[in-house]
Amino acid sequence: MVVVREEAKLHILLIESNKQISKQIRSALSISDQISFNVESVSRLRDGVRRLQQNKYDAILLDFSLTDNKGLEALRRVNPAWAQTPVLVLVGEDQEAVAKEAVRYGAQDYLLPRHLDNYSLSRALHRAIESSAVDLLSVEKNRALVTLDSIGDAVLSSDLLGRVTYLNGAAEKMTGWTRLEALGQPLSEVFRILDSVTREIAPDPLQRAIDLNRAVGLPSGCVLLHRDGTERVIDDTAAPIHDSVGTVIGAVIVFHDMSEARATAILMASSANHDPLTKLPNRILLSDRISQAISISHRKHRPFAVMFLDLDYFKAVNDSLGHAIGDKLLQAVADRLLAGLRNSDTVSRQGGDEFVILLPEIENAADAASSAKKLLLSIGAPYNIDEHCIQISGSFGISLYPDHGDDAETVLNNADIAMYEAKETGRNAIRFFKPEMGLKATERQSLEVGLRRALEQNEFCLYYQPKVSLALGQITGAEALIRWQDPMLGLLLPAYFVTAAESSGLIVRIGRWVMREACRQASLWQTRGLPSIKIAVNVSAVEFQDRHFVEGVKNILRETGLEPGCLQLELTEGVLMKDADSTASVLRELRQMGVQLAIDDFGAGYSSLSYLRQFPIDILKIDQSFVNQIGGGARDGILISAIIGIGRNLNYIVVAEGIETIEQKVYLQGQRCDEGQGYLFSHPLVAHEFERLLQIGIQNVV
Repeated sequence: MVVVREEAKLHILLIESNKQISKQIRSALSISDQISFNVESVSRLRDGVRRLQQNKYDAILLDFSLTDNKGLEALRRVNPAWAQTPVLVLVGEDQEAVAKEAVRYGAQDYLLPRHLDNYSLSRALHRAIESSAVDLLSVEKNRALVTLDSIGDAVLSSDLLGRVTYLNGAAEKMTGWTRLEALGQPLSEVFRILDSVTREIAPDPLQRAIDLNRAVGLPSGCVLLHRDGTERVIDDTAAPIHDSVGTVIGAVIVFHDMSEARATAILMASSANHDPLTKLPNRILLSDRISQAISISHRKHRPFAVMFLDLDYFKAVNDSLGHAIGDKLLQAVADRLLAGLRNSDTVSRQGGDEFVILLPEIENAADAASSAKKLLLSIGAPYNIDEHCIQISGSFGISLYPDHGDDAETVLNNADIAMYEAKETGRNAIRFFKPEMGLKATERQSLEVGLRRALEQNEFCLYYQPKVSLALGQITGAEALIRWQDPMLGLLLPAYFVTAAESSGLIVRIGRWVMREACRQASLWQTRGLPSIKIAVNVSAVEFQDRHFVEGVKNILRETGLEPGCLQLELTEGVLMKDADSTASVLRELRQMGVQLAIDDFGAGYSSLSYLRQFPIDILKIDQSFVNQIGGGARDGILISAIIGIGRNLNYIVVAEGIETIEQKVYLQGQRCDEGQGYLFSHPLVAHEFERLLQIGIQNVV
């Protein structure tokens, strides 16, 4: 029960036209020895209503015979203003029947002239205020219980002795206990939580909240045991419950089922680190495994081997039998590689028909050669795939740590070089890396000289590939793609020279040229009155990490007159993840300028959900390898649908790369993908051809 504290000062509004009665009431309340009353009085009902609209009162004394009201109409006029404030009506000795009707209508009580003495009046007010407070608390409690039962999160509370005092509907479902069964039971029986790794009982979060007198949470990785023995991964927060004077009287915990979210995160993490076709580790995970092998090699002083495998004649199989057969062949090769190795070894698919195998803790080079020979025999045996008998071979390049490199990248690159040597010497062969195979480094140096000349003599040019709204069929933007018009070799694609440009650092100068030229061209199209579009420029990791990158972007926009909002910078997942803190700072600075930011080739690299939240991203570009999966079978496109869903929920513009067929476009439209890019709409075009495309639009496709 709520008790009005004696030291409280109660504010009373007296609405009474009879000055003598008003004086009597004020006098009676002024000499109360139990509670202090502050009485404000008015003589007209409309003045009382005005006071109620301006101030808060603990009770109202209302003269039922006021000249500006008619009987019970007084209550109707006061009601909107009084809300939860108790009303006691003042009536004459001959009006008791009407007064009782007023109580039924909503008044808390009525007072006759004989009740206006000090004791009776004070007691009536005290009782009315206390009763109203109890009623209000009851309403609030019922409202709170209804609210708690309607929310999705589970809520459970306990007292100081660890006994359950409440649980809502969601908590009933997650624990398997009904409210009636759980009340009074030990918390450890109803809310059973375990460490998912050690399987030991986790610390009681409610007791910790009581002991520390603050909100606490469960350690990560805890599971809740349902009454039927099933487990749910949960996330929770527990907090102490205090009484009116601040004393801890129990605790409450709010928790929810994280099982589905955890499963989704695991799936996405697996997708980020594994090849979607073979389920083997991808480049990212392999690099991590090689780094671990280096650490182990340092401790145990034992070498390890990296073997680079390229399948011989795989392209012929793909071209003659189709990609579906080719994919099944790759899966079969992956299975044979796994079957022929130790559990401690790693088989990775690098893309296409290339695999890398890590052999940690070998004794010597002969161990690696022996493994490679066995694997060559295994993958060389015939494959029966969809009534086709297929036979292929492979070429192995092997490098050893530490003899052939002192870091993961070098060891891997040298194995790659040795593999090309095996290809050139007849295929179906094994070659160890030798320093003389470093001829490629010489060739790269020659390439760097050519790149410097290209910069000086303006041999670079830009092609533009449109981005198209899949819903409207309109060109929304263009991606600027660099080409090298070599005097001797002709038109060269970026794949031929970008790696050399990055390793030499020339990519920074080349990237600045690309951005300046793209912005200049976009600004020129605008001045000619062509439809306004976004111009997208790819940014490499070396460019992005240059300390003058942001300043360079500002200068280019100022020089070309292009609005920042018309420029999109496309960065791969690898660029974003190199230094998350530094990356976030640079991205925020670019965003403040108004430049749009895109993740390029999403899904082919890290695909980490954490950076989607951490970085200010505007656009998600789905890697074309996922688009290529559309149309081959019932399960094709599942991952791309998931990625589109993630992008839409995060309010990103989602762009699908590499659209080549109507079937792919229709599927993406059905998934509500925003934009598309690919040969279906247009090959990359030189500036004047793209300008013509802007004028006439995409024809007969969208």
